[in-house]
Amino acid sequence: MTTDSIPVQTADARPAVAQKARKGTPSGGRRRQLFRHPGAGRQHHAGPVAYILLGIAALFSLFPLYWTMVAASTDNTRVTQTPPPFLPGPNLLENLGKAWQDAALGKAMLNSLIVAGVIALSTVLFATLAGFAFAKLRFKGRNILLMLVIGTMMVPPQLGVVPLFMMMTELGWGQKLPAVIFPTLVSAVGVFFMRQYLSEALPDELVEAGRVDGAHSLRIFWSIVLPIARPPMAVLFMITFVHAWNDFFWPFIVLDMSNPTVPVALTQISAGYVRDQSVIMAGALLGTLPLLALFVVFGRQIVGGIMQGAVKG
Repeated sequence: MTTDSIPVQTADARPAVAQKARKGTPSGGRRRQLFRHPGAGRQHHAGPVAYILLGIAALFSLFPLYWTMVAASTDNTRVTQTPPPFLPGPNLLENLGKAWQDAALGKAMLNSLIVAGVIALSTVLFATLAGFAFAKLRFKGRNILLMLVIGTMMVPPQLGVVPLFMMMTELGWGQKLPAVIFPTLVSAVGVFFMRQYLSEALPDELVEAGRVDGAHSLRIFWSIVLPIARPPMAVLFMITFVHAWNDFFWPFIVLDMSNPTVPVALTQISAGYVRDQSVIMAGALLGTLPLLALFVVFGRQIVGGIMQGAVKG
């Protein structure tokens, strides 16, 4: 056998063979396109059925507020008639002024603003701190403490009313706003909520990078955790504020009519022998307006924060 019969692959032929091989294998960009979901990157538009369903849901959601306004704008006789009125009446301003005066809603709204604001801010701060500790810090008894925190959600709050009332009386906080604020400075629901979010949204690498740079835990919390946790913090603040504003059970026990919150003050309107339903509805409408204003002002930021957190997740 001569050497002429042995095929020799020259240097010029090697690139051609490699180029053919590369043609048979999809490139990185093409490979991503092959495994890409068909609907990825496509903007979806809602159809008419979706708009109809959303409109119906919006009508059902707004109807209680509309009915409250209708009832607050009529007199007591018209409200109790059958069928009830479905169009606003001419007595709205008169009933609002009477409810404002009878229930002393000016002081009640100021008290509710202080109570709800302090409770919401403290809950967001402490729940975020505890959520970060349970999610990313390693210490003895972490899981046991977390189970204890979650277990407190199973205990009805009515069981602790008597010892809590005795404690507030011993501290000299009877009929004062601190008796409403301090027992609810943090909630187990908020701690669990922030812990679940930070477990997924906060990478361990960021925490370790902060440790390498010499930052302590509070510095990591301030510089790394807070910017990431803004979306759930906004949601938790809104939920806690609304709950504290509408809370009636504990403020009704520990406060009196000389220093009430809005729900406690509204009981003064319905304390008479003959209840004026239109004035009661006017007071309920006044108590709802601050919450509506809060959502109108901060609703866009809250919804945007939720969407941003969902995209990051």
